[in-house]
Amino acid sequence: MSIWPQQSTLAPAQMGIVWSNYSLAVRPHTGAGVLLILAGGFPAPPGSGKCFPFPSSSGDAARVLSPRGRSPGGAGCGMSRGTGSPGGGGAGPAGPSPGPGSSWGRGSAGSRPSLARGGHGRVRALTPPHPGPDRASRGGAMGSLFRSEEVCLAQLFLQSASAYSCISELGERGLLEFRDLNPKVSPFQRRFVGEVRRCEEMEKTFTFLQQELRAAGRVPGPCPESPRAPAAREALRVQEQSEQLAQELREVSRSRASLRGRLWDLRQCLHVLREAQRFTSLPAPLGSPPRPPALSEREPILDPSVHQHLERKISFVAGVIHPWRVTAFERLLWRACRGYLVASFVEMPEPMEDPATGESITWVIFLISYWGEQIGQKIRKISDCFHCQVYTYPESEASRTEAITRLHGQIQELSVTLEETEKYLAEVLDKVAQVLPTWRVQVQKMKAIYLVLNQCSFDVTKKCLIAEVWCPVRDLTQVQDALRQGSYQSGSSVECFVQRVPTSESPPTLIRTNKFTAGFQSIVDAYGVASYQEVNPAPYAIITFPFIFAIMFGDVGHGLLMFLFALWMVLYEDSPRLRQGTNEIWLTFFEGRYLILLMGAFSIYTGFIYNECFSKATVIFPSAWSVATMANHSSWSPAYLATHPSLTLDPNVTGVFQGPYPFGIDPIWSLATNHLNFLNSFKMKMSVVLGIVHMGFGVVLGVFNHVHFQQRHRLLLEFLPEMIFLLALFGYLVFLIFYKWIKFSAADSMVAPSILIHFIDMFLFTSNAENLPLYPGQVPVQMVLVVLALASVPVLLLGTPLYRWCWQGAPRTPLTTGEQEPLLEGQEAGNSVNATTEDVESGGHSPDAKHLDFAEIFMHQAIHTIEYCLGCVSNTASYLRLWALSLAHARWSSRISSTWVPGTSCAPSPSPRTPGNSHAKGIPGAWNIGCAPNSPPLDPWSLLGGE
Repeated sequence: MSIWPQQSTLAPAQMGIVWSNYSLAVRPHTGAGVLLILAGGFPAPPGSGKCFPFPSSSGDAARVLSPRGRSPGGAGCGMSRGTGSPGGGGAGPAGPSPGPGSSWGRGSAGSRPSLARGGHGRVRALTPPHPGPDRASRGGAMGSLFRSEEVCLAQLFLQSASAYSCISELGERGLLEFRDLNPKVSPFQRRFVGEVRRCEEMEKTFTFLQQELRAAGRVPGPCPESPRAPAAREALRVQEQSEQLAQELREVSRSRASLRGRLWDLRQCLHVLREAQRFTSLPAPLGSPPRPPALSEREPILDPSVHQHLERKISFVAGVIHPWRVTAFERLLWRACRGYLVASFVEMPEPMEDPATGESITWVIFLISYWGEQIGQKIRKISDCFHCQVYTYPESEASRTEAITRLHGQIQELSVTLEETEKYLAEVLDKVAQVLPTWRVQVQKMKAIYLVLNQCSFDVTKKCLIAEVWCPVRDLTQVQDALRQGSYQSGSSVECFVQRVPTSESPPTLIRTNKFTAGFQSIVDAYGVASYQEVNPAPYAIITFPFIFAIMFGDVGHGLLMFLFALWMVLYEDSPRLRQGTNEIWLTFFEGRYLILLMGAFSIYTGFIYNECFSKATVIFPSAWSVATMANHSSWSPAYLATHPSLTLDPNVTGVFQGPYPFGIDPIWSLATNHLNFLNSFKMKMSVVLGIVHMGFGVVLGVFNHVHFQQRHRLLLEFLPEMIFLLALFGYLVFLIFYKWIKFSAADSMVAPSILIHFIDMFLFTSNAENLPLYPGQVPVQMVLVVLALASVPVLLLGTPLYRWCWQGAPRTPLTTGEQEPLLEGQEAGNSVNATTEDVESGGHSPDAKHLDFAEIFMHQAIHTIEYCLGCVSNTASYLRLWALSLAHARWSSRISSTWVPGTSCAPSPSPRTPGNSHAKGIPGAWNIGCAPNSPPLDPWSLLGGE
């Protein structure tokens, strides 16, 4: 997907336009003729399909106006597989994704049908209608980051003379999303198709000017300021000046190319004459007999008394050939001419540029002397076949000298002319580089205005344009002010105005962001865009996403490097050199600088918890393990230490273990041979606990949606079964983990049962005699929890559909609307101009629709139930990736550090057990210290401060 127009841009019903303070970008839009106009954005490079956030010049926060609807399959609370019921704002379990949030994939069943733009370019209703109070009266003006703003449908009444100025003013402020009121009209039959074509012609001219700049090695800079859309006269001036500059560039470029070709030809001819003259005017060697006078054209070569007179004339062919073709050329000449020639080859003294490829080549000069006209014709034909440049070679010495002198003069004159041409071309290119960025933005804005005007419709009097827009409620006064300002600029005596109209469609989602929150909002939107007025998960992802990353990347040193790199980008974020980079990878890092900053900060925190700095432990506090006490109790002798590479510290011995480490993991564990076993158990349980808490938080966020949309029944029919299913199974697993940590200590750790076996037996409704229960009555409790979890599934599946089916038979009072006269043909009173049955499916009717598709509701609820139940299982397993990636990062960091840092031979190794040791079978929770077999014996007292 490209944000720049790739095909004909005369189809506004299928395109969306993003208007920024700096430039305008076009991207395909999935809605039925929806035009997006936003403030605070600039277009990404062509082909990226993105519009990156950019702070506006006025200092206002950037705005993100997202298409309403959901991603395929719904979007759960910060999970890649979203869950939630159709027509509800419930929340599903959160997987290892950016962060928790509500299930924004569906609309509200409490008042309005939630619309989602499908993948085939039309508006598709996802939620069946359900009556309820109007959203405008429910305190929806919570224009904050935690919930999307209240958006209303409005109509703009624009006078024909001031419509252009009004749309331009609205575009500069970036307040509206326009809708197409002419979906059935061909793009080539709309009113302003001529103006759009003129803009496209100017864009073609700008493309030619930009290509000329790039060919000259110049890169046009960004637009220094945000120019306004040009007026009609100014647009004509821009068109004339751009065409004039393009014509000048064509003529000057053509003249320069001709001069360069002529100069290249003259220089080659000069080299040919110089080098060939050496062959034809060689001095006679000393002591040699005098050479006979050269035969004239009329003197016979043979004695006339013996043979008849034969006129023989020696001719020459001189030229230049590519060095790769010399061998084949010489061989073919010899075979074709049967030796009736003398060929001489010599390299040119200096390399010259190939006019075809621009490559610098050392050409080869050849001089061929022959006799006979037929031989000469063959030589010339062969030269043409080998693409040789052949030049006229004078026969007499005086003619050659005169030709060389004449060539010198011509070369000097051409060099002066070419230099003047280059100067003039540089002046034209400077002028183009100065005005092209501004012209491009102006024409793009002008084209966007006419595309918007093509989406408007005339009233019955044909004197007024009517536009239909989505507008934030809090910005209605600014829209009216912009219309008033546009009318004043155009000199119109009649002011344009805006009128809010009721509608049965669900508005798009508008979430205001800034340079800090834009990156997190983009990550959440990648999983799914929240439906209108649903809870926005992005604020919670600001904490959860960096923290989850830090669990996998916990290292003080690595996190500090990341933090400093991001801090440098934040401190110099206003530097044009950083913002105007062309590398896509660099732009990705720069746009996510605040995200990287938080990830680095959280990685430092988790690095202190893991007690790792570049994979090495740091002794911030004294170790809680006493090697001296264990040595005194075990009577370790020097001979025993020399023969046993692994020593076991038993925490059951009084004084060996003095209590938990003040913060993080005790550094002595980095020396233990069972270090990996300890960290595996710790990080695996930590990942499961954090994952289930994360998912539960996402489900709880759905409560705010149910309360906001006044869907109290969903608290009982969806939220409660979801929480029972999650907590009865996986919440119970978290309980077992903490219960085992609290109940069992090092003294009775040998008899501690396995949680994994208990969890498996829980689903099998059985018990294992070898695996003792954690607490009395564990088996009955587990059976009850499994039964509750299974019983919550049919409630989740059938509760909402049956409630709505039963509610359908209840009497309903239709909403009363005031008497309104339609302004356009085919418009119904109280409805949108284009809210017809062709545009909106059954879910897009008014809330008091009498026909409810029960099959569709049941299907959506079945999908939600399946996704939720499977998501609870799969996402719990997915959170184990935190443990796996954290382990991989620690191991690779240890390997790299061991390679770079000398003297680090002491590392965790397989724990060898000594046959004579009283702890030969191993003690759970014991600390086993050991070194690699080839390393010197370890002195534990030196590492622990001489204990």
